Amino acid sequence: MPPLQFTLTGDFIELHNLLKLMGLADSGGSAKARVEMGDVTVDGKVELRKTAKIRAGQVVKLDGQTIRVPE
Repeated sequence: MPPLQFTLTGDFIELHNLLKLMGLADSGGSAKARVEMGDVTVDGKVELRKTAKIRAGQVVKLDGQTIRVPE
């Protein structure tokens, strides 16, 4: 799958919101559950914080799909 791109409109986006907005989770609750289960990585490390602040330059992965947040 080609990587997805998400352009920030502010300083950051919370991880669970990013997953929901990019269509990798059906709902906010589903996104939070996937993070809690350890299914999501940020910059190659498992991220367990649902509200982790994702900033420009970071890479998020879930189920083989990559989301890049350009600087």
